[in-house]
Amino acid sequence: MLRLTWVQPEDLIGHEIRQAHEDGREPTAIARRWRAAGGREAPGRAGASAGPATRYLRQLAEDLLDELADLPSRSAEHEPTCLERIRALCPDWPAATAPRPPARQESRLHAAWLGRAVGCLLGKPVEKLPLDAIRRLARSAGNWPLHTYFTARGVPPSLLEAHPWNRRSAPTSLAENIDGMPEDDDLNYPLLNLLLLQRHGRAFTTADVAGLWLAELPAGRTFTAERVAYRNLLCGIEPPHTARHRNPFREWIGALIRADVHGWTNPGDPASAAGQAHRDAALTHTANGVYAAMFTAAVIATAAGGTADVHACLRTGLTVVPPRSRLALAVRDAVRLARSHEDFDTVVDELHTRHRALHWVHAVPNTALIAAALTHADGDFTGSVCRAVSGGWDTDSNGATAGGVAALLAGSPTALPERWTAPLKNRLATSVGDFDGTGFDALAHLTHLEAGRP
Repeated sequence: MLRLTWVQPEDLIGHEIRQAHEDGREPTAIARRWRAAGGREAPGRAGASAGPATRYLRQLAEDLLDELADLPSRSAEHEPTCLERIRALCPDWPAATAPRPPARQESRLHAAWLGRAVGCLLGKPVEKLPLDAIRRLARSAGNWPLHTYFTARGVPPSLLEAHPWNRRSAPTSLAENIDGMPEDDDLNYPLLNLLLLQRHGRAFTTADVAGLWLAELPAGRTFTAERVAYRNLLCGIEPPHTARHRNPFREWIGALIRADVHGWTNPGDPASAAGQAHRDAALTHTANGVYAAMFTAAVIATAAGGTADVHACLRTGLTVVPPRSRLALAVRDAVRLARSHEDFDTVVDELHTRHRALHWVHAVPNTALIAAALTHADGDFTGSVCRAVSGGWDTDSNGATAGGVAALLAGSPTALPERWTAPLKNRLATSVGDFDGTGFDALAHLTHLEAGRP
């Protein structure tokens, strides 16, 4: 029996009830009606429950999703989604400037593409695993603190049975299996955004993003908010309503992982990078989900300018996020924690305690972890990717974002340790466009061309 993940109404309702609690709505009465009718909680880590609901429960779930959407939110005033309102809440919004590519920019972009791939690949085999499992698997292989790719070599069979690797990723992402960069949505989206800029330029609209997805992105390669938005497009719902209609994942991490190209192509111009990221994110996300993308794009644009260290990049990223938003509060707190503790495991434990109520792919805790990892490692490449992945939650996405930032700051592919980059074999697998098998040097060249376009 096929159970399509991330779109079944009976599975969405539990996530929407939790989202309502998070953004200041009062869903208690609706949650009570759902449970009284026999409705189940949302799946903890999977995208769909084991079996379908009855026709009655499915219809009830759809009705309750719409009722939840109509509830007033206490956070709406200081967590808007409209770009103009976001800017109005940001007193230090950076001035827009013409992009200023530094010397050897193509080499820096080559490093950034490689760094994103390395961090993603490091995190792939432990995606969805709880924090304790990640630590036990790495320790059993002599890889803790984390310093290289995960391996099954030397890991006791009983431990592998108790904590199996990510089923889809282990055959291509454990150290003994790596043969080039396997396909992953964390690399597919940068490729799509490269296509977006090639076809529509910097003035692209959210509708352009939607059209590109329908033409180039297989629906089966989408997850969470992206899959719901894709479904909404096919149902005739237009952006930005695609982000809100029965989409309980609209503050999860999906828009953040699409932000790198917007930063890479606006070196030294975080305001323009954040604006591009907003138009992209508005297809699928609202509020903190959008802020995570804007923050990341601004951080990367600042790093791409070639004059700021990682701490200045993170500070600049916060200038495009409403200061009273949950994301801004979480990032500032994470940076303080990273500066206060020598042991990064202590930082991670604190973050997991503070964000224990949020889903493992929610944008708020994952963005906080990325900021903490970059801060604690002082921007060092290996330190950043290993800290980001060792912190759990969305391991491949966090590793990818931290790796892209730290590699960009490193400045060239040769600045990245060969043990990380050699297994990639300068080859990327993807189902996007004609990019399958493309080298990271070629992608850097194409990105460099877009960065130089007016």
